[in-house]
Amino acid sequence: MEPVIQIKNLSKKYNITHQQGGYITLRDIITDVAKHPIKFLKNKTKKIIGKETMEEFWALKKVDFSIEKGEAIGIIGSNGAGKSTLLKILSKITPPTTGEIKYTGNMSSLLEVGTGFHPELTGRENIFLNGAILGMKKKEIAKKFDAIVEFAGISKFIDTPVKRYSSGMYVRLAFAVAAHMEPDILIVDEVLAVGDAEFQKKCLGKMDEVTKEAGRTIIFVSHNMEAVEKLCNRCILLEKGGVKKIGPTKEVINEYIKNKPLQKNTSENILHLDEGGFTGKINFTDVVISDKEESPLIKSDSALKIKLKYKSNFKQDLSDIRFLISIISERSGQMVLRLDSHVVSKTLDHFIKSSGEIICETDKINLAEGTYNVEILVLPQKRVRSKLKIMSNFNVTTDLTKYDYKLSPDNTVCDHLIKYSFSNN
Repeated sequence: MEPVIQIKNLSKKYNITHQQGGYITLRDIITDVAKHPIKFLKNKTKKIIGKETMEEFWALKKVDFSIEKGEAIGIIGSNGAGKSTLLKILSKITPPTTGEIKYTGNMSSLLEVGTGFHPELTGRENIFLNGAILGMKKKEIAKKFDAIVEFAGISKFIDTPVKRYSSGMYVRLAFAVAAHMEPDILIVDEVLAVGDAEFQKKCLGKMDEVTKEAGRTIIFVSHNMEAVEKLCNRCILLEKGGVKKIGPTKEVINEYIKNKPLQKNTSENILHLDEGGFTGKINFTDVVISDKEESPLIKSDSALKIKLKYKSNFKQDLSDIRFLISIISERSGQMVLRLDSHVVSKTLDHFIKSSGEIICETDKINLAEGTYNVEILVLPQKRVRSKLKIMSNFNVTTDLTKYDYKLSPDNTVCDHLIKYSFSNN
């Protein structure tokens, strides 16, 4: 089967100028011209306009991949990896520096919330305006108008100017128009993050329907790894403008999260001990945080596994060391979990060897999406003054629809996703 999109040797270069020097007065210029006229002509002109140095920046470099018809493919990577540049080239917003793109069929893109909307026009008028911009005919828009409004869930405000819409209403209407255009290729950027959990579920369902039932192609860019895993069978990992890995979604996501720099503590994690007249040290070399299957993609319904790896110069085993693990929400600053080795086991017998690891495992964590800091205290019970604090962190992705939660007005939920309800008599 011939690919619906084929990209070969795609690169995009930007020229970045660097200003040097401070504010230049007319007196400075006149003095320089009088003293060094030739030097001024050669060098000072660039300084006047603030373009003394020029740097080449390759946002994309030698990108190659192809996409089959009816495939939902995810594009992931850190900020600055080149995701947005790639989408802008695919959408013909900006041309590539080198390389070529071949595709068959018509393409529609949803890159920014409300692109093509006029703030003074009503939702009804903007549906026709935005649809026309995306290439739909007036009869086609009128035929699908009711379905678009129903999908967006804004029928009550359809004749209200969109300048009074919230960002969530904007994205719902924008996505509804793009989704009902029925393009052969739909490009979706990180716009779904604005919608609430219920609408996100509806959008993912619509995109799944577009690929599986209608046989259309979707390119989906998101930082929500759970959404990417749910929608896409294949994934592309971009790093520093190049393709680092292409393959099954779970494998690529694991590669991305595994190499994502999260460790905050750069100091040496060494605990010095004096036990029974023998002086030695334990060097904690790494903290590995994963789910129960040792995948770095941690979800709200995952069980947590924390591995604390170490090396030691002790020649003997050492017992009676307490490990106190605190998990703290980066958003709220509150401790959400506390794991104490002495609660489940009074001692860790035969602990110290030449090398090994301490493992702490939990049941389902039920934590909301976000970053969580991990503080590990190593407390030798016989040496009260000797202790060590080790810092790390991890990310959690959440499918809120599993918990029947709705986002608060500031797009947040509590840290602990515990099912609860309110009632009155």
